[in-house]
Order: sequence, then C-alpha cells, then structure tokens
Amino acid sequence: MRHPKEILEILDVFKAKDADPSSELDYTNAYTLLVAIVLSAQSTDKGVNKATKELFKVADTPQKMLTLGLERLKDYIKTIGLYNNKAKNIIAMSRTLVETYGGKVPHDRAALEKLAGVGRKTANVLLNVWWNEPTVAVDTHVLRVTERLEMSDSRTPLGVEADLEKILPDDYKRHLNHWLVLFGRYICKAQKPDCSNCPVSRFCRSQDKRL
Repeated sequence: MRHPKEILEILDVFKAKDADPSSELDYTNAYTLLVAIVLSAQSTDKGVNKATKELFKVADTPQKMLTLGLERLKDYIKTIGLYNNKAKNIIAMSRTLVETYGGKVPHDRAALEKLAGVGRKTANVLLNVWWNEPTVAVDTHVLRVTERLEMSDSRTPLGVEADLEKILPDDYKRHLNHWLVLFGRYICKAQKPDCSNCPVSRFCRSQDKRL
C-alpha cells in the first residue's frame, strides 16, 4: 500500500477531472435507487436503466412492486443477468419494507443489510448516493483499481474499505466509488486497460500496465 499522501494525489487527479461525479443509474426515489443497485450486480448500468425505464413507471414503491408480483417483475428485468434470483430478492425486500418500515427505505446500514439481496456494498452505495454519506463502497471495479494503483494491501472488499476509511477525508469518501467505478468501467478495464488514456498512469506500477 502506497503512502496516504500519494493516494490523495491520485484522487486529486480524478477530482480535477470531475469534482462532483454521479451515479449512472436512473432512479426517482430511495426505493427505485435501491432496486437499481440490486439489479446492477454483475450487470451494466446501461442494461439496468433500459429495463427499469418501463418497470419504474408501474412499480416505484415497495407496495406497487408487490402488487406487480414476481412473474410480471421477471418480464421487465429478464434482459438482466441473474434476473430470477434478483426478482425474488426484490419482492422479498419490498415485503419487508412494507411490513416493517411502512414502505420507507431505512436510513440505517444495519437495517439495509438485513434486506433480501442487499449486502454491505449495496447499502454503502445507497447511503452515499441518496443520503450523501461518506461511505466507501467497494465493488469489482474499485477492488481492481485499488489493487492496480496499490491503494490498499487488502484483496477483499471489506479490507479495502477499512484501509481507505482510515486515510481518506469525508469529501474523498463521498466521491471515491464514482471516481473509481467510472475509471474502472471506461479506462482501467479488467481486460485490455486503456493505459494510453489513463490520467494517473504515472502512478501505476501494475503488471497489467500497457504502455
């Protein structure tokens, strides 16, 4: 793991390019954002947005989702990977939100993580995007980028989160996921990273570097 000062220098490059990045998922409220995040696991945001464009017209609350039902939900999201399991989780999650939280999405990480289909990363993304909390959400993009740029000694999402929590000020935590996800999606790709267009290539000592 490189020195914290150097990690902040790397993030300063992303900050200079985009000081206030935003999620590429489409949503209208905390519930639709939560559903979109659940659907986005191992899927592209573009694919999720294409499916939810029509879904959210008829089911933008937990109660409406329950009224829609499992089979009709599947019809809307069948173009998304793992849609059968995701549909079951969304229905179970919606039922808990209606029965336990009055149809509201709880502003609490522990409560969120108890919902079907919601893990720590999903909870952290929701808290970050909807409530603007300084949470460090670690997905596959963040895991890959932090390894290549030596921003953490850990190879697990929880370990990377813990390492970065210790050294990043809140304003960096708020934007970290978006900076690294967008960077990992379009530049620092898993296969054939676009190193010639990388804004932080001078910091990179990865074996995957292609310059």
